[in-house]
Amino acid sequence: MLNSTDQQTLDRISEKIHAGERVTFDEGVFLDENVDVLTLGRLANVIRERKNGNYAYYNTNIHLNPTNVCVYRCTFCAFRSDLKAPKSYTFTDDMIRERVHEAAAAGATEIHVVGGLHHQKKFDWYVNVVRVIRETNPDIHIKAWTAVEINWFAYLTKQPYEWVLQELVDAGLGSMPGGGAEIFDEEIRGQLCEHKADSENWIEIHRAAHNLGLRTNATMLYGHIEEARHRVDHLCRLRELQDDTSGFQTFIPLAFHPENTGLDHIQKPSGMTDLKVMALSRIMLDNFDHIKAYWIMLGEKTAQVALSFGADDLDGTVVHELIYHDAGAETPEGLTVDQIHHLIREAGREPVERDTLYRQVIRNGAEWKIGDRVLAPTAS
Repeated sequence: MLNSTDQQTLDRISEKIHAGERVTFDEGVFLDENVDVLTLGRLANVIRERKNGNYAYYNTNIHLNPTNVCVYRCTFCAFRSDLKAPKSYTFTDDMIRERVHEAAAAGATEIHVVGGLHHQKKFDWYVNVVRVIRETNPDIHIKAWTAVEINWFAYLTKQPYEWVLQELVDAGLGSMPGGGAEIFDEEIRGQLCEHKADSENWIEIHRAAHNLGLRTNATMLYGHIEEARHRVDHLCRLRELQDDTSGFQTFIPLAFHPENTGLDHIQKPSGMTDLKVMALSRIMLDNFDHIKAYWIMLGEKTAQVALSFGADDLDGTVVHELIYHDAGAETPEGLTVDQIHHLIREAGREPVERDTLYRQVIRNGAEWKIGDRVLAPTAS
């Protein structure tokens, strides 16, 4: 129960949200620290329905993690491997082609590519991953390489971010995922991933991508050692960049999974925390069109509820996801389209299949249409 002063503060913030006005950093911290999750959910839903009505989006996609060998040793990561460890692996070109054929046979419109930073691979190897995908299936959208990977590529080549990105675009890159953001606060970031690209570099890489016409996503890792002020600061920095570039498509809050990490003593965030962060994200990121409830991380049930707490997107079929499953995620490694439709409709929303750029996908038997393009999947 809020005292009278806090209730007045909440009432003022609520009036701003209903009027479509921006919530400040201090107001965001107040909401995070003082307001119950159901109230946050109601406020977030005002914005969600203003932007997206009753629609809930998903896409048919497949993941490719080309290697788990990584030069970094992030405390929170369960996916990485040393080169000679039994769990280490690296895809060959033929293995990449096989994954692309699998994606085409499943009707996927997107392949999502992230992985470790293999210290024995030159930049050309990472470019080749994109090129092989494009040559194998020119129609599939390639969403690849986080800002952390782009930062590593710039280190390898001693070239600016714009040059690195253009090389990847020339090879077939269509957009970038939002991973590697973790938490922007440098003190917290230093305890999680001290040698990885810092927040300033993450932001500048996405700025460079936006300036080249690439659309990107954004993320935040929560539920570890951060506090409310760190979460709100992170969201405000993303909002500021979006004001400048309008290049972000969607924001994905990512819950920390502690199992098999260097922080396995920390308790996994609860479902209530997941919904609270989802709602807060929708409230703070007024200039983002979409907020994603990543069902792999949240679990199907929480993701369903999140569709009333600010989220308008469930991601997609997500076949072959490894990073969260290595950290203890117990969700399936993929869902069928029918299962996703059921989840969305059971939550009272209307499912809409989208491609990576949020264009509606309309399927008719063996063909599907994206905008004015009619595509026919090729069999593997």
